Amino acid sequence: MSDLETALKLLQNKLRRQILERLVREPHYPLQLADLLGVSQQAIKKHLKELERGDFVMKMEVPSEKGGPPRTIYSVQQSMSLRIDLGPDLFSVEQRSLPAGGPMRLSNRLPTGVESVVQTISGRKKISVGEGIAHIQQVTEVLEDLDRKRDALIALHQHIRSRVSAGVDSDFDHYEQRTVVHNLINAPTARLDLTTLAREFQLGPSQLDTLVDEVKKRLEKQLSERAGHVIASSNDRDLRYWIGK
Repeated sequence: MSDLETALKLLQNKLRRQILERLVREPHYPLQLADLLGVSQQAIKKHLKELERGDFVMKMEVPSEKGGPPRTIYSVQQSMSLRIDLGPDLFSVEQRSLPAGGPMRLSNRLPTGVESVVQTISGRKKISVGEGIAHIQQVTEVLEDLDRKRDALIALHQHIRSRVSAGVDSDFDHYEQRTVVHNLINAPTARLDLTTLAREFQLGPSQLDTLVDEVKKRLEKQLSERAGHVIASSNDRDLRYWIGK
C-alpha cells in the first residue's frame, strides 16, 4: 500500500481523481480515458504512470479485438480510506486499510443494520443491478448514521482539545514545554519520543531531563489545582502515569 504522503500527493490532482473514478467502475484503455476526460492520451499515460508507481492502479496486456498487438488496460488495485479532520485545536490525517475477506468474514466487524445484506449476498458471485442498488442504499444509510455520530465525536474531541489548550497556554511558559504537552495530547497511549524531541530542540541529555521534569511538575500541579486532588510522590518519580500506559 502507498504511504500517506504518496496517497495525498497523488489524490490532490483533480485529473488523477477523475481517472480513478472511471477505473473503479471498470478497467479502461488510456485512449478511452483521454476521450472521456477530454485530455490528451499523453497526459493520461503520464498520470497513469504516477498512479501505477504509487500502487493505486495496475496494468495488464490484453489481446487486441482487431488482431493487432496487445493493448494495455488499467484497473484499480488498492483499497483504503483517507480521513482528514481539521479545525481549531484539531488536525488529524490518517490512512486506513480496508479489511480483507468476504461478507461473512466481515460480519463480526459490521454494525447492526446490515445483517440482512450479509446473509443475502454471501456465497453469491453475481446479483442483479436492482438488488445491488437496494443493498447499497441500505449500507449507505448505515454509513451516513455512523458518519453523523463520528462527526459529533470529532466535534466533542475538538471541544476537549480547546479546553486543554487553554490550560496549556496559561500554565506552560516555554514553547518547548508546550510542544511536549501537545505531543502527549496527540498520542495519549503512545510512549513519548524523547529522542525526536531532543533532536528537534537540539538539547543534550541533561537539558532534556530538565525539560521533561519541569513538564511533569507542571502537569501534576495543574491536575491538583483543577481536579481538587493532592498529589504526593517521591522526587525521583518517573512519567509512568501518562507514558507507561
